[in-house]
Amino acid sequence: MSENDIIVYGFGNPGRQDDGLGPFLIEKLEAESISGIVVDSNYQLNIEDAYDISQGKAVIFVDASIDCKEPFSFEKLTAAQEIRFTTHAISPQSVLALCQDLYDRDVPAYILAIRGYEWEFSEPMTRKAEKNLDEAFIFIKKKLAEMKNGLRHEI
Repeated sequence: MSENDIIVYGFGNPGRQDDGLGPFLIEKLEAESISGIVVDSNYQLNIEDAYDISQGKAVIFVDASIDCKEPFSFEKLTAAQEIRFTTHAISPQSVLALCQDLYDRDVPAYILAIRGYEWEFSEPMTRKAEKNLDEAFIFIKKKLAEMKNGLRHEI
């Protein structure tokens, strides 16, 4: 990874229907092999992810959401330290705060929340979520191209 790379990090459980929208989007991006883009996915975010994020120019987190509008939402994130009983579930905002505290990096960050509908322990995802995934994929490819061009000139 170079300091000019944009990181796209999808998280969620593909074995729980629509909860896997983040990793499914990452699979689609991997198939594209876009230069300047680093992709990663996992079931959940971890504190160790702060290091990887500190190495890039920007990060886009991708997750399923039952609360966002259809088909998806995209918004800027800010770091926020959250006190939790366990690190089993850590938010993107907490990872960003760790990135600032541990590595002195304030990485521009965004979340692409893709609307999901079912979270049962089964596969595949719902048809409505698959349609939302397709629309989010078209959006993120365009957004990544814009960010790469903007990063070359602004950062």
